Amino acid sequence: AAVRGRRRRKTNDDSLQLIDDLVNRPMDPMFSDSRLVHEQRSAFSIWFNRIIVFLICVGVGFAGCLFVQQLQSDPRKQVRQTLAGQLENRNAQIEQLTKDVNAVKAQVDEQSKKVSGKVKSDTLIQDELVIGAVAVTGEGITMTLADPIAASQSDQSTSTRVGTTSKIRVVTDLDLQQLVSLMFQNGAEAVSINGNRLGAQTSIRKAGGHILIGVNAIESPYTIEAIGDKNTLAEAMGSKNLASLYDSFKQA
Repeated sequence: AAVRGRRRRKTNDDSLQLIDDLVNRPMDPMFSDSRLVHEQRSAFSIWFNRIIVFLICVGVGFAGCLFVQQLQSDPRKQVRQTLAGQLENRNAQIEQLTKDVNAVKAQVDEQSKKVSGKVKSDTLIQDELVIGAVAVTGEGITMTLADPIAASQSDQSTSTRVGTTSKIRVVTDLDLQQLVSLMFQNGAEAVSINGNRLGAQTSIRKAGGHILIGVNAIESPYTIEAIGDKNTLAEAMGSKNLASLYDSFKQA
């Protein structure tokens, strides 16, 4: 009030008039009047703004949940599923192609039979005998090997373990390979172990705790059947010619 009541000097200088206005009247009168009146907002605008803010918050929260879920998911799962599906499709195609090949082979055999009167030639039959594709009969010998009784009992008592800690000598794949080689060397024409025919590419190997003939697992006792001259085979595989081998088996 003192400032407003103070006598103002009169001047025609615009710059001095501006300084006088800034000093004596720093606030615009219209602005001062606007501060005394508050804007009245309707209930509709208030609730509309609240709903808009709520929807924005819900959208942001949902997007955040999706982002976190995407980060926690395994990106390789879909790749594995795709590869598994492709593998199943390939296996189905292979099975179908195998069936087609077998069907065509049967048709070829049938046509060959009509033309020549027989399906297989003597050469084909001989080849199948060599590779073990067909059964054969004839004289021969049978040799049977078995793990010691103590080894069998030890295997049963440690069946819940991985392997066995026993030092007992058992029949191995190398023993069977050696005996089979000796039989073929002494004129055996066909050999089988526990009913599994040995061909030119049949393997005798150990996998895990079992001996495999090809892909078939066998267990003790091991029965080796050889077709050939029984007298020659019996003499060659007897204890007289294989004295050291029989002594090692006897000690075991």
